[in-house]
Amino acid sequence: MRDAVIVEAVRTPIGKGKPNGALAHVHPVELLAHTLRTLVERSGVDPELIDDVIGGTVDQVGEQAMNTTRYAVLSAGFPESVPATTVDRQCGSSQQAVHFAAQGVLSGAYDLVVACGVESMSRVPMWSNVPAGKDPFGSGVAERYPEGLVPQGVSAELIAAKWSIGREEMDAFALSSHRKAAAAWENGLFDTEVAPLEGVTRDECVRPGSTPEILAALKPAYHDPGFAERFPQIEWNVTAGNASPINDGASAVLITSSETAARLGLRPLARLHSFAVTGSDPLLMLTGVIPATEKVLRRASLTLDDIDLFEVNEAFSSVVLAWRQETGADLARVNVHGGAIALGHPLGASGTRLTTTLVHAMRERGARYALQTMCEAGGLANAMVLERV
Repeated sequence: MRDAVIVEAVRTPIGKGKPNGALAHVHPVELLAHTLRTLVERSGVDPELIDDVIGGTVDQVGEQAMNTTRYAVLSAGFPESVPATTVDRQCGSSQQAVHFAAQGVLSGAYDLVVACGVESMSRVPMWSNVPAGKDPFGSGVAERYPEGLVPQGVSAELIAAKWSIGREEMDAFALSSHRKAAAAWENGLFDTEVAPLEGVTRDECVRPGSTPEILAALKPAYHDPGFAERFPQIEWNVTAGNASPINDGASAVLITSSETAARLGLRPLARLHSFAVTGSDPLLMLTGVIPATEKVLRRASLTLDDIDLFEVNEAFSSVVLAWRQETGADLARVNVHGGAIALGHPLGASGTRLTTTLVHAMRERGARYALQTMCEAGGLANAMVLERV
């Protein structure tokens, strides 16, 4: 029976998604092209052997339109015969690319495939693909949810209220993310996964000097009088400090079968064991990681205790803390090299960024099983289990 393994995984440093960000001058196609080029250089594979390149991008408009992944393949210098496509499952877009790529290998449709992602939030701001005054949801959704859906920040507040997660707890989790990320950089744990770009060598948003006092002084980021009246249970504790920033970055993983890896002299980093994707309440929106975790563990015939490491995307502190309450996972095994609150969340690139960090952490820590899950706009979540080989 065929399997699917990751044989290389790389990412750019992650820059601030603002005009003065370290990577703001880099076109998104070039961000992704740099990652693809580095991927084949480090693996030593002939890019002509790649059957497909599947990339994730969320705001597919402007400089990220017209199938960004295809033009990144061409810019990277791959043969014109190498195809590419760009997918959108919101923040989980490139994790979905991993699922699709691995499923293609498992089915026999692919022998060698790249899953990747990119987002330049400095050049293509969030919601750029929805012009002012336009409705992306349609009348059927409006009828089903007559009171209206809400922005993600309000969903994060609703989650904090439902699971009784206070400001101090959210800030403490955010501070831990920064400290773990800073320690990982200090100890050289990102050296093998990061591909420096034009003099940028480190993630720009890690704040090792942050303190509880600094975080406590930040104002609520999403307070709105209308939503406050509609949801009186909200305490408005989500801030820029306990949520992920906006960012620029790209990431990529190379996936094949063990048989092909052996034939090409490639060293597997991890086996792609099991996959799940699920929908959840689009009002709370970000809680799909809870049923997705249950679903993928069931498919893998594993329990939470079997998992040595977790990567749970830190879109907001409240999301991970609610997930932890429901699953009972040990936070000491979650995002051990820091998460998106510190490292950054370049939307379409985040799925394969998490995978890249996770496979390197598995090797560094000798983990047998690892689980990755991501919340996604619209009430969606992906989850997968990796196994050391």
